[in-house]
Amino acid sequence: MRPLPIGKLLARKSCWLLLFTRLGGGFNSLSSASEATPFQLSAAAQVSGDGVFLPQIFSAAQPLPAIRLCDAPTFGKNLILTRAQITELLAANAPDCATNFSGPDAVRISRRSRTLGESDILGLLTADLQHDYIKDKGQLELHLAQPWNPLLLPDEPLTLDVLEMPALGVTPSFIIRFTLRTTHETLGTWAANLQAHVWREVWVASSQLQRGDAVTPDLFARERRDLLAVREPVADLDVNETACELAEPIPAGAPLLARMLKPRTVIHRGQRADALVQDGSLSVKTKVEVLEDGAPGQVIRARNSFTHRDLTGKVLDEKTILISL
Repeated sequence: MRPLPIGKLLARKSCWLLLFTRLGGGFNSLSSASEATPFQLSAAAQVSGDGVFLPQIFSAAQPLPAIRLCDAPTFGKNLILTRAQITELLAANAPDCATNFSGPDAVRISRRSRTLGESDILGLLTADLQHDYIKDKGQLELHLAQPWNPLLLPDEPLTLDVLEMPALGVTPSFIIRFTLRTTHETLGTWAANLQAHVWREVWVASSQLQRGDAVTPDLFARERRDLLAVREPVADLDVNETACELAEPIPAGAPLLARMLKPRTVIHRGQRADALVQDGSLSVKTKVEVLEDGAPGQVIRARNSFTHRDLTGKVLDEKTILISL
């Protein structure tokens, strides 16, 4: 004889223990079995999309095992189970449980529901768009441009899936189409007219700055700005480093954009500098005239002061150019 699965053993133990308790705790009380029934059927029950379970439609003196009896009704509809149908479900899914239950002739089963308001839908939209579109660019803030009609939906975890987004992604004003679903079903498709902000701390000029000014901490302050209003990539740098200078003027209060920076010029046109000529292990130093401005790492033109031959070399520092042959 094959042993019973552990789940059925536990269910059988729970049901018979309940029956044993209700019968008075001993075999001497078997004569009163007809006076007491282990289960009380409820007139109405609410369930989730996971299904209809034994403890949801019955009440008892002792906890009942979580045995699944049948599928849950579609959201918005009711499922009526008669005593005869319940007896069949118990025989099929919980054969070891007693079937002499009391209560009404049928139970009306519906899905648990909740109202999805404006703050709820904005929370779902913000979480999805932040994760898939904004990422680490800043903190997304959304507002509805039109009133949101509250929705009656299953009281279960909801997942939002975006169906349509503008080609430019999240913009200051845009329309999005999306679906909402639970683990078991898709609930429908909706559209929302949204207004968006993406907040982030950026560098802002403390005063009017000129082209060529070195980037130093005293020239800038950190302020929280809406990046969707800026519409250009902002500079992401450590202003404690002075390896950059401004490529154009910046008005006071304007954010520092990526295009406004360029490597700091350390060597200038017309300047006399040392040219370090390398050819394998051979190294020779000579004097050159610098023909264009340059920053460290940039390749510029220079002219040999003795041969008047034009050369190209990489700027090492404010006095030296590396010439490779």
